[in-house]
Amino acid sequence: MPLTTIESFSVSYLQVLDENGVLDRALEPELSDADLLRLHRFMEMARDSDQRMLKLQRQGRIGTFPLCTGQEAPSCGAALAMRESDWLVASYRERGARLMRGEPPTQDYLYYNGFEEGAAMAEPLSMRRTTPTQVILAAQTLHAVGIAYAMRLQGEKDTAVVTFLGDGATSQGDFHEALNFAAVWQVPVVFICQNNQWAISHPREKQTRSETIAQKAIAYGMPGLQLDGNDVLACYRATREALDRARSGGGPTLLEAVTYRLLMHTTADDPRKYRSEADEQAWWRKDPLVRFRKYLKEVKGLLTDADIERIQHEISEENKQHVQAFEARKDFKPDASFDFVFGTRHAVIEEQRALFLQDLARRAGAGEDGARTAAREEAAHG
Repeated sequence: MPLTTIESFSVSYLQVLDENGVLDRALEPELSDADLLRLHRFMEMARDSDQRMLKLQRQGRIGTFPLCTGQEAPSCGAALAMRESDWLVASYRERGARLMRGEPPTQDYLYYNGFEEGAAMAEPLSMRRTTPTQVILAAQTLHAVGIAYAMRLQGEKDTAVVTFLGDGATSQGDFHEALNFAAVWQVPVVFICQNNQWAISHPREKQTRSETIAQKAIAYGMPGLQLDGNDVLACYRATREALDRARSGGGPTLLEAVTYRLLMHTTADDPRKYRSEADEQAWWRKDPLVRFRKYLKEVKGLLTDADIERIQHEISEENKQHVQAFEARKDFKPDASFDFVFGTRHAVIEEQRALFLQDLARRAGAGEDGARTAAREEAAHG
């Protein structure tokens, strides 16, 4: 019995600026000089923040945190394409996007030192519409769809949601549920998968048999595109087009940004145990920052090496001041974590809060010797 082809599919790949700095002018997005320089500055800021936090962690001045070095292009490119009223529902490797939307670097220092204040968002609107860092893999994709559906119910138009996830998150059920509901409801969500090749130590080829992650969009009835995730121009262009489609009623899109985590998964990780130095060096040669600097210098004539060195120095000094401000801060609310367990207060949580505050007061009143005694008593009673 002959078979009939119902439908056939293909997945496209987008690259505007390759690793050698060769530009496809037909695909080059129309960006002002101011936008290009802003994009560069925040990519540099994300890189510097990453390196500064790594030093702080090694000195015991902040806790364990995930690094974003090598992955600045997808988040910064997407943030530039977004409007202030759009929602950013991110994971934990989008430092550049958060900075571009107005989040001060001190939020990261607070968050990764265990202070609940690090998850608090204030003005401007772009920050109030940036959700706190999500560590649970793929959970934020469902949040993104829920926010987009809520906007529809409230009659909010010309606004969209951008959510990020890693390649490992595509193995979670939440990801598939989110794509399915987003497509069925045709809500304005752009899913951006940062395929950095590794889910901690688990390689991408052991995550899925799919040739691409972008093709997973086909099963759910939405557009899917793979792009060079180290090409910030491609990241901007793809996100802008997906956002335009979402705002005009065209529904969700899945973008797969092929990139690489140049450093460790978190500061508790040693990538040399599961990947080769040769592989790392090959990807360092595709560094998104080096590529973009070359474009700004040689193609656009907007920067010189001296300009870049000056900008890097300014950013370094600025971030140093942020660290000083963070370490000088003393106004922390010790029971802040109890405020956000549920959307409304619950008796059981309030009982636990009261016990926590009583114990804190007892320790403070007892002094150092009393605190040691209390600790020994707790240890003796399990």
